Amino acid sequence: MEVIHLTYPLKARSKKPIALAIGYFDGVHLGHQAVIAKAKSLAQKLDVLPAVMTFHPHPREVLGQDAIIRYLTPLPLKLELFEQLGMKQVYVMKFDLPFSSLSAEEFVKEVLFPLQVKGVTTGFNFRFGQNALGKHSDLVSLGSGIFQAEMVKEIQMWGMTISSTKLRHALTEGDIYTANKILGRNYLIRGIVVKGDQMGRLLGFPTANLSFEHSFYIPKRGVYVVKVRYENDIAYGMMNIGIRPTFHNPTPQEQLEVHLFEREVDLYGKELEVEFLHYLREEQKFPSKEALVMQLEQDQRDAYTWLKNKYN
Repeated sequence: MEVIHLTYPLKARSKKPIALAIGYFDGVHLGHQAVIAKAKSLAQKLDVLPAVMTFHPHPREVLGQDAIIRYLTPLPLKLELFEQLGMKQVYVMKFDLPFSSLSAEEFVKEVLFPLQVKGVTTGFNFRFGQNALGKHSDLVSLGSGIFQAEMVKEIQMWGMTISSTKLRHALTEGDIYTANKILGRNYLIRGIVVKGDQMGRLLGFPTANLSFEHSFYIPKRGVYVVKVRYENDIAYGMMNIGIRPTFHNPTPQEQLEVHLFEREVDLYGKELEVEFLHYLREEQKFPSKEALVMQLEQDQRDAYTWLKNKYN
């Protein structure tokens, strides 16, 4: 898959005609996958390359609506998912103030036309151009005679519309079951293992403390059953997200710690990919370290039970 980074005004032009799925696609959930699948189908029909256009950084960052965005799928992960979905080209459009000031007509004529777009697919709620005034009907009229524009209607499943907003809400509530259904896969994060205070080891539950190069959307604080990939290995375990209220820290900071079942390996400096499988319980403050250890032992039993019921 070819990844092409663009800035406005465009300096690069496409050498081959394309069918283009356009959207921010944070999460690459089932709704996004439907838009991308439609572009792939349209590419076959038009005998052109299937491609996708996403934007980076997040528009809300650039427009001053949010200082820091936590991504459901940071750009490197998003690109991997696009490739898995069969895209041959990805255009990563730099979202900056000059680009955000383009009118809908300018976006079509100065961005889509030079890329030799012959087909466009978007989601039902896609908006483009200055102040997000452009909509699907504008793509149809502005692209008339140049490209075919198709829209994927909202996808209703389990009594709700599939959306990134619903996905974030599910993660915020610790509803991993719903989040993973929206995604069509397990929600995951990736981080590098760094040295912690060794408290988990002292309690008999050694943990890998994660530090993040990319800003992932972090689920609700508490304890989770997780599946962990590192190097060429896979393990199951528990992840704790929280500030560890049992320990008196004058400046508590949220930490993400993973305890692997049946593993004693040196993970420092290694990248872990952590898939969320099930929410066990909320974060709690315990009256003593002994009480905490008893709860961790119960958490591990509960995790084993859940895994056995799930996979046996």
